Amino acid sequence: MLTSYIKLIFFKWPIPALLTWGGGWVVFFGLLALNVGVTLAWFISASVIVLISFWTQRWWRKVVLLSGFPVSWALLGGFVVPAWAWLLPMLLLLLIYPFRAWGDAPLFPTPRNALTGISNQIPLKKNARVLDAGSGLGDGLLALRKAFPQARVNGLEWSWLLRILSALRCPWAVIRQGDIWVESWCDYDLIYLFQRPESMHKAMLKAEKELPKGAWVVSLAFEIEALEPHGTWQAEGGRKVWIYQVPLKRRQPLKQKNI
Repeated sequence: MLTSYIKLIFFKWPIPALLTWGGGWVVFFGLLALNVGVTLAWFISASVIVLISFWTQRWWRKVVLLSGFPVSWALLGGFVVPAWAWLLPMLLLLLIYPFRAWGDAPLFPTPRNALTGISNQIPLKKNARVLDAGSGLGDGLLALRKAFPQARVNGLEWSWLLRILSALRCPWAVIRQGDIWVESWCDYDLIYLFQRPESMHKAMLKAEKELPKGAWVVSLAFEIEALEPHGTWQAEGGRKVWIYQVPLKRRQPLKQKNI
């Protein structure tokens, strides 16, 4: 009951936006009280809001979260901040989500219990190697560990900043910085994907080429209609998990799309 009230109070829109904007100002004035310079205080406050914006998956809410602090700053007259300071949060955003990764899925977190039921359908051996391809902040790694506690959990992430943050969050996982489309998948028993629909055919062609026979591919939310799934799992929040096994069973040819 208490959890329901907390969600109602803090997560019902637009309360998260108001809390985020207000939090930006609290951080800003708190830093000024610690004798931090205006420019650095503004940059840190804006950067905190950039990080918070990844919490929501809806693009228009991201825009609202990101714009509130600088817009309110401008309306209130603000302080004297060099023009280049407005570019610093964008640089942070590029560190988190570099240009090369823009063709992959955005930074959407995997719910903690999204994969708990798939272990009943995937008989992984002890110490099997599983890979979260595009591991972000580590939410998929946490979900994989919960589903397969005896497996060796690995992550591959292009953003070096996210790799560092996720390594701090998941010290039991092996997380490397690299391109999921270039790095080999041949040593893994299971690949976990939370990609975009446009990139799924490309991912399955790579899986079919590189994964050993009997290996698994698990896709959260996105089905590959050209393939016959081994099974499915209804995750929390209405999302569905699609389970495929190599060799893949085709309904129609896989065609790599431009992404």
